[in-house]
Amino acid sequence: MARTKSENEPPEEERTLSYKAYRKALFDLHVELVKLQQWVVQTGSKICIVFEGRDGAGKGGTIKALTERVSPRVFRVVALPAPSEREKSQMYIQRYVPHLPAAGEIVIFDRSWYNRAGVERVMGFCSEEDVRSFFKAVPLVERAIVHSGIILLKYWLEVSPEEQTRRLEERITDGRKIWKLTEMDLKSYSRWYDYSRARDEMLAASDTDFASWYIANSNDKRRARLNIISDILQRIPYKQPARKKITLPKRQKADGYKEPDHPYKYVAERY
Repeated sequence: MARTKSENEPPEEERTLSYKAYRKALFDLHVELVKLQQWVVQTGSKICIVFEGRDGAGKGGTIKALTERVSPRVFRVVALPAPSEREKSQMYIQRYVPHLPAAGEIVIFDRSWYNRAGVERVMGFCSEEDVRSFFKAVPLVERAIVHSGIILLKYWLEVSPEEQTRRLEERITDGRKIWKLTEMDLKSYSRWYDYSRARDEMLAASDTDFASWYIANSNDKRRARLNIISDILQRIPYKQPARKKITLPKRQKADGYKEPDHPYKYVAERY
């Protein structure tokens, strides 16, 4: 899925957003996300956001940027592990349904039911018949989700093979990120075009007028995060709720209170 490049577009390194500019833009978006949070709680709205993409595309970082300044009680992230033996015997999408949002919730899926059309298909964890059944069922299921009042947004993060390689190699050498690199990632890495074909068919089968896919160029992580958050905010008809002026009340008087004489164990101040 090649991204069209304008003749006047500067090289990638010149388009890289500085950290200072990124944090300033993210601050403004975080303010809007708090407004969205308050609107969702007050109106009882239900929002479901699905993130898909190749390994290293930036799903986790985008979700972290999206949720770092809001309440985890409202913004709930769902990242399901491999299915158990019991779950394998269930209707495929059954294990995802309990995690869908109730009133006043925003649920974010870090990978979703689309695992069937992606990693499960490419790595041979399901049959082609299973995939065909999924393609037939998913528009019906998502229509039911939307019909129930849930705002459903689906994002595919697109990364180039060169940038994916750079990011996965970074995980090998960065002690903070080594946990992100799994055996499955290594096996998947060699199957770029199998994943491309699977992605193309998945998008064609499930891009509907009521549950569209939105593709984000994620070669520049900072820009991708800002663009996706901005897009989410534009697609949800939230309004800033009325807010009363807040003043801190006076603290009570000590009324004879004294600190206890107890040998507390304090955290060492090493920094």
